[in-house]
Amino acid sequence: MELSDANLQTLTEYLKKTLDPDPAIRRPAEKFLESVEGSQNYPLLLLTLLEKSQENVIKVCASVTFKNYIKRNWRIVGILVEDEPNKICESDRIAIKANIVPLMLSSPEQIQKQLSDAISIIGREDFPQKWPDLLTEMVNRFQSGDFHVINGVLRTAHSLFKRYRHEFKSNELWTEIKLVLDAFALPLTNLFKATIELCSTHATDASALKVLFSSLILIAKLFYSLNFQDLPEFFEDNMETWMTNFHSLLTLDNKLLQTDDEEEAGLLELLKSQICDNAALYAQKYDEEFQPYLPRFVTAIWNLLVTTGQEVKYDLLVSNAIQFLASVCERPHYKHLFEDQNTLTSICEKVIVPNMEFRAADEEAFEDNSEEYIRRDLEGSDIDTRRRAACDLVRGLCKFFEGPVTGIFSGYVNSMLQEYAKNPSVNWKHKDAAIYLVTSLASKAQTQKHGITQANELVNLTEFFVNHIQPDLKSASVNEFPVLKADGIKYIMIFRNHVPKEQLLVSIPLLINHLQAESIVVHTYAAHALERLFTMRGTNNTTLITAAEMAPFVEVLLTNLFKALTLPGSSENEYIMKAIMRSFSLLQESIIPYIPSVITQLTQKLLAVSKNPSKPHFNHYMFESICLSIRITCKANPDAVGNFEEALFMVFTEILQNDVQEFIPYVFQVMSLLLEIHKNEIPSSYMALFPHLLQPVLWERTGNIPPLVRLLQAYLERGANTIASAAADKIPGLLGVFQKLIASKANDHQGFYLLNSIIEHMPPESVDQYRKQIFILLFQRLQNSKTTKFIKSFLVFINLYCIKYGALALQEIFDSIQPKMFGMVLEKIIIPEIQKVSGQVEKKICAVGITKILTECPPMMDTEYTKLWTPLLQALIGLFELPEDDTIPDDEHFIDIEDTPGYQTAFSQLAFAGKKEHDPVGQMVNNPRIHLAQSLHKLSTACPGRVPSMLSTSLNAEALQYLQGYLQAARVTLL
Repeated sequence: MELSDANLQTLTEYLKKTLDPDPAIRRPAEKFLESVEGSQNYPLLLLTLLEKSQENVIKVCASVTFKNYIKRNWRIVGILVEDEPNKICESDRIAIKANIVPLMLSSPEQIQKQLSDAISIIGREDFPQKWPDLLTEMVNRFQSGDFHVINGVLRTAHSLFKRYRHEFKSNELWTEIKLVLDAFALPLTNLFKATIELCSTHATDASALKVLFSSLILIAKLFYSLNFQDLPEFFEDNMETWMTNFHSLLTLDNKLLQTDDEEEAGLLELLKSQICDNAALYAQKYDEEFQPYLPRFVTAIWNLLVTTGQEVKYDLLVSNAIQFLASVCERPHYKHLFEDQNTLTSICEKVIVPNMEFRAADEEAFEDNSEEYIRRDLEGSDIDTRRRAACDLVRGLCKFFEGPVTGIFSGYVNSMLQEYAKNPSVNWKHKDAAIYLVTSLASKAQTQKHGITQANELVNLTEFFVNHIQPDLKSASVNEFPVLKADGIKYIMIFRNHVPKEQLLVSIPLLINHLQAESIVVHTYAAHALERLFTMRGTNNTTLITAAEMAPFVEVLLTNLFKALTLPGSSENEYIMKAIMRSFSLLQESIIPYIPSVITQLTQKLLAVSKNPSKPHFNHYMFESICLSIRITCKANPDAVGNFEEALFMVFTEILQNDVQEFIPYVFQVMSLLLEIHKNEIPSSYMALFPHLLQPVLWERTGNIPPLVRLLQAYLERGANTIASAAADKIPGLLGVFQKLIASKANDHQGFYLLNSIIEHMPPESVDQYRKQIFILLFQRLQNSKTTKFIKSFLVFINLYCIKYGALALQEIFDSIQPKMFGMVLEKIIIPEIQKVSGQVEKKICAVGITKILTECPPMMDTEYTKLWTPLLQALIGLFELPEDDTIPDDEHFIDIEDTPGYQTAFSQLAFAGKKEHDPVGQMVNNPRIHLAQSLHKLSTACPGRVPSMLSTSLNAEALQYLQGYLQAARVTLL
C-alpha cells in the first residue's frame, strides 16, 4: 500500500465503518482491515491519519487500531518459518520507531495514551537491544519544560517499566534495569525536586497544580517500579530526598486539589495512595535502610486514616494506607509498635471496624452493578477495597496478637449481632459486618480452589454457622435481606472445608432454592457455592458429595439452574453455566432422563450467544456442558448420537457460515467427539462438510489448528475407505494441510498427527503416488531446521510407517530418494536420537518399528548396512532401559510451542471433549521387549549362527545382559 491520499481516504472510510453499530456494515470493514494489515506501509498510513485527519473520531479510531495492530503483530514468534510471516516489514519497523515518540508527545491526551501503550509493547520486544536511543530521546524531553510533553514521557516510561514489578529475576533483567537506572534515575530525581518546587510556586493556581500533580503521581509510580526488584544504590543514596518529600506530600492538604465528586478519586488521593504503596514496599523489602523514616510514616498514615471520610473517592487511599499498616505489623521487629492493648483496641475501633461497614455505595453496587460487585467479592479483585484491606490488617495483627485481637473482636461481633436481633429490618448491616469480621478473624490462609485452608482455633465456625447463617438461608422468602443471604452463602463457600459434611448436605437444598432469588448476586453465589461443593474431594479421590446423595435433588437442581439463566441480568452468567457443567459431571447417568429438555435449552442458548459472543468463560462452560451431555448419554446408548447431531448441526452450520471465530474451534471439538462415537461409516452429513475443512483460510488461525487436526483424524479413523472411494480428489488437499503444518516449528507436531492417521488408516493404494513426495518434504524440513520436537515426531512416523508397510518398504523408499539414504537415516537420526522419544505409545511404536528393521529387513543382514545392526539393537535396548534424554539445544528453548506434542493431539481446550489416547500397535504387541526376543529368535532360526556372533563381537556387556533377560522372559534362545 502506497502512502497516497487515495489510500488514506479508503482507510478513513473503512475505519468509519468499523464504528457502525450494524454488524452487516461493521464486519466486512473489520475483515478488510484484517486482510490489508500485512501490507507494507499499512501502519504508517494509520500514523499519518492520526496525525493529519481533520476528524477527531478518526484520529482516535486510527490510534486504537494502530495499538491493536502492534499488539497482534510486533512480536516475532520464535524463529520464523515460511508459514508464519513477519507481518511488519523491517522498513516499517524502523519508520515506526523513528516517528512514534515525537508523534505521541505532540498528540492530545486521549491519543497519547494509545501511542504510549504501543511504545511499551514495542519496547517490551525491542528495548534496549533493538531500540537503544529510546531512553535518551525520552530523557531529553524532560528539559522541554512543557508538562504535556513531560507527562507523555512519564506515562510511556511507566507503561514500559511497570513490568519490572512482576518479572522473574534474571541477569538479563538486571542488566536492563541497570541501564535504565544509569540513564533515568538522576533526571527523574531532579524532575521530582523541580516539580515539588513548582508546586510551592504555583500553590494558588488550580490548573497548574493539576498538571504538576499528574506528574508527581507518575513519578511516584516510576519510583515503585524502579525500586521493586532490589534497592538500587542511587535510590539508597538519595533516600533522604525522596522520603522527606514523600512524607511532606502525605501530610499536604490543598483546598484547590479537593474535588466535590464523592465517587472519583482526586489527584491528591491518588498521589497519597501511591506514596503509601511506596512506603509499604520499603517497609517490607528494605526495612533496615527504611528504619529511620518508618515511625514518621506510621504516624502520618495513622493520622490520614483517622481523618479520612467514608466517601468512595477515598477508597484506594484508605485501602493502601491500611495495607501499609498490615505490612508493618507482621514484621517481627516492628512488633513493639503494636504491643500495647490500648493501641490494638484503638486500631480495631478506629480503623478496622469503620472500614468493614457495608456502605450505601456498596449497597448500590450490590443492586445495580452486581457484576462488578461479584468480581470484587468472589474473585479477589477487591484488592483495593477498604474491606479487603481491613481484613488483611486483622490477619496481620493475628500473626503476633491472635488472642487479644480475637478477644477485642468477639465483643464487637456479639454487640453487632444483638443490635441486629433488636430490629432486623433496620439493623441488618450490623449482622453483615459481624459476619465479615468473623470471616476475617477465622481465615488465616485461603485459596480459590479449596476455600479457607487454615482457620483460627479460637473461633467456632460450625456453631456460628448453625446459629447465625443457617436461619437466614432457611427463611421462607429467598428475596428477603439479599445481602445477608449472599453473606451466608459466601460463608458456606469459604469455610466448606471446616464445616462438617452433614451441615453441607443440609445446605444443598437451601442453595438450590436460592437459585430462584431475584438478586443477581444471591443466585450467582448460590450457583458458585454448589459448583465449589461439587468439586470437594472425599476419601479415595472421589467427590465428597456423591451422585447418590444428590439423587433426591436432581430434577429441582437442573430446573432451577436453567431457570436462573432466564432471570434478568443472568442470561450469560458464567457461574450458573459452570454449575450446570459441574452438576452434569457429578450426576453422570442420573441426568439422562432430562437430556432432551437440557440439550434443547443449551442449543437455544448457543444460537442466541453466537450472534454476539461476549463472555468467553460462559461460552466455554456451555460447550463443556454440551460435551458432557453427549458423553454421558452416548456412553449408555451410542445410537443416541444421531439425536445430538440433529439438535446441534443446524446451529453449527450457522456458526461456520457466519464465521463466528470464537466458536469455530469449539464446534470442531464437539464434532470430533460426535464423529468418534460413530462406530462404522461416516454419515453423509459429515462427508458434505469434509471439503470445506481443507480450505486454507481455516488453517490461517492458529486456534483452529489443534481441533481441526483432531477432526480430520476422526474422519480418517472412521471413514478412510469412504474418503478413498468417494473423495479421492481431496487427498492432495489433505496432504496440502500436512505440508503447511510441517513447515511451522510451532505446528509441525500437528502435521505429524495428521500424517500418522493418513498412514495408519488410508488404504495403501490411495496414498501410493504421494508417499515419496511426503518423505522428500520431511527431509527438506530436516535440512532447513532440525528441532528436537521435529525429530521426535519424525522418529515416531518412520517407525509407524515401518509397522504399516514393512521394514523392507521403508528401506526401499529411503534408497529410492537417494542411494544409501537408509543407512544415513539409521546412523545420523535413529541410533543417536531414539533416546529422546517420550510417551508410552510413542516408545512402543518406535520399539516395534526398530524390531522390524532388525529382524525383517534382509539388507540389514547382508549389505553394508550390516555394520549398523548391532548399534541399532544397542540403541533399542537403550530406549527400553535408559532414562529419557530430555535435553534441548539452547537455541530451541525460545521457540513458542502452542502445546506439547504427544502421539495424540494434546490440544484439549474442552476438558470434556477429551480424546482417549490411541495405540496404533494395539494388541498386536503387548510387551515390546518380549516381542524383540521372539523376533530375534525367529531371525536366528532363519540364519543360524549369525545373530549370536554379531552380538558377541560388538554389543556391550550391559546391553547383552538386558537382552539375556528378555530372551529368558520370552522363553526362547538364539540359534
